[in-house]
Amino acid sequence: MIEQDTVKLLRECDSGVKMGVASIDDVLPHTHSEELKNLLSFCKNEHEKLKNEIDEQLLKYGDEGKDPNPVAKGMSWFKTNMKLGIEESDSTISDLMTDGCNMGVKSLNKYLNKYEAADEFSKDIAKRLINLEEKLAVDIRKFL
Repeated sequence: MIEQDTVKLLRECDSGVKMGVASIDDVLPHTHSEELKNLLSFCKNEHEKLKNEIDEQLLKYGDEGKDPNPVAKGMSWFKTNMKLGIEESDSTISDLMTDGCNMGVKSLNKYLNKYEAADEFSKDIAKRLINLEEKLAVDIRKFL
């Protein structure tokens, strides 16, 4: 049970990291403020570091990870492009990213509860990802 929950939690973290990086990549070219660019770039780099840890752990279990749900990814891309098409501003980007962070935090907490038998290392990765998303949402509030 521990191994099964561990792999499932790591797969959800993998999906979440990929979604976060893709979302940042979608908005970064539209960012005007140097400070917001730096916050997003830093967060993306931290996501990529976690991705490496997740990949390393999944490799130990012979698992390839999980891509984000294509429907969710497509809807996110569509929403981002629609909102930026109407108003390309740092406020819009901050609004989009805050929504994404909140959804990520909610999902990851749900999976932490669902896969409670996962090993502590995997739970720690999930908690660090949650903290990263929460911090970004707080840091970019000034751009709303």
